Amino acid sequence: MDILRLFAEICLPGFGCGKAIAREGFLSRSLGFGLRTFAVAALLGLASSFCAAQNSNPITLDTSETLFAVLTAMNACGYDADLNTSDAQRLNIRAEVTRNLRDSEDGLAALTSMCDWYVQHKGRDAQHDLSQFVSLALYLQGPPQFLPRGKEDEMPPDASPLAGFGTLLEKFYGRANLHGIWEAHRANYASLVARYHDPLAKMVFDTDIYLKLQSGGYLGRTFTILLDFMGDPNEANARNYGADYYVVVFPSPDPNSSQPLKMEQIRHTYLHYLLDPMAEKHFSHVKRLEPLLQSVKRAPLEESFKTDISLLVTECLVRAVEIRTMGTKQTAEAMRVQAADDAVRQGYILTRYFYNSLLGFEKDPAGLRSAYSDILDAIDVNQQRRAASEIQFAQNSSPELVQLSRLEDRRMLVTAEQRLAAGDPKGAQELAQQALDKKVGDEGRALFILAQVAVATRNRDSAAENFQKAIQSTKDPKVLAWSHVYLGRILDMKEDREGAMNEYRAALTVATNLPEVKAAAEKGLQQAYEPPAKPQQ
Repeated sequence: MDILRLFAEICLPGFGCGKAIAREGFLSRSLGFGLRTFAVAALLGLASSFCAAQNSNPITLDTSETLFAVLTAMNACGYDADLNTSDAQRLNIRAEVTRNLRDSEDGLAALTSMCDWYVQHKGRDAQHDLSQFVSLALYLQGPPQFLPRGKEDEMPPDASPLAGFGTLLEKFYGRANLHGIWEAHRANYASLVARYHDPLAKMVFDTDIYLKLQSGGYLGRTFTILLDFMGDPNEANARNYGADYYVVVFPSPDPNSSQPLKMEQIRHTYLHYLLDPMAEKHFSHVKRLEPLLQSVKRAPLEESFKTDISLLVTECLVRAVEIRTMGTKQTAEAMRVQAADDAVRQGYILTRYFYNSLLGFEKDPAGLRSAYSDILDAIDVNQQRRAASEIQFAQNSSPELVQLSRLEDRRMLVTAEQRLAAGDPKGAQELAQQALDKKVGDEGRALFILAQVAVATRNRDSAAENFQKAIQSTKDPKVLAWSHVYLGRILDMKEDREGAMNEYRAALTVATNLPEVKAAAEKGLQQAYEPPAKPQQ
């Protein structure tokens, strides 16, 4: 059946809308398309024009000037990942930035300051570099000031060390006339959005039809797809921040490339958007399965899946749905079964169970919201544990696309610091270790807290080891500088004056804008550190 007959006519600014074509009534869906606002109704039960409701749509296909500015700044500072396979617009925009800065002394100075900072905060590779700056872009307000949307301790964990980038970006944005470049390319971005219109509408329709959902969205939740030319066309980034889900993609200009539009990644995130709330709603049904976490301790999973049964259950179900619906009707069942077994060997141990359950679900008129608890309740925990004990887990698992960032997780290290300041080193240690295990926030900051705990408990060797690890791991200049100062003090106490002097000098190289650290390091250079005298009893 022609997919266009299943949807309402496209709404374009200034042209109004056609009427929706009525279809059988078990789906009502809208797609709001931000910058080039399109509205598509997945038509069931709708007989009138849909444009009036588009501002409340939970699904948005959009472009973002903030994302554009952050990515363009990265490109100006040497981010070249897969440049040769990117859309020509990426090269064009880079050239325009160069022209705008060529004869501007202030512009070149702004570029140099920003790029010096960028180089110091780059990710360990191009993939992680892009990922952390995407997280930052999602948290920043729009131009020209690029202020954070909230408190720094509420930022996505990987973006927190980058909080200072907004101020530098503001200067570069103005000097390079990024807004003028953005305006000049609006038509190109509009074409990019239009390219996604039909594939996205079809994906949403097919997914909701398969899951038999009367309404795919949830009150207060949003699903946003952001498109841009300025990133690696082989990458996609997805985030879940509370009730908001984002997918950021950089389409390939080559229609013959593998997944030029990244629709599989978009659908994976959309399935999380639909299924995550079901796990939250049926908390007790999910919690019953917690003993299965013991069965995945040996699996090559990310730590979060080994400690949170809700995440594991949902990911297994998402993958089972993807496998059940992959390919065409002609796709051999053996291929699907093999894919389910491969997921199990990666540690997603309930994938095969959910796969088999979906076979029955497909024949039942009930939608997944109604069937969800029954599917979970039918899981025999002991049987699944016995089956898991016989699994030969793979060496590696495919990384999860959707990065989860819960507010309580984002505040974990802040709370640890507060516990330490309040005289509770044990509580601080537990939270910092938990942050490391869950990979929440800056790893170096967590290690720095553990080192401070060791100082407080007079474990000098453990303190030195964790300060050294913090130096190797952190991107936070404050953590880096203080770690060098503390190491200098420890070496002074060991009567290694030369080593201590080296640490104090290292602290000064990164303490330019940190007067307290600078004063401590200079004092350490002037005379060897001596710990405060113990108070007399």
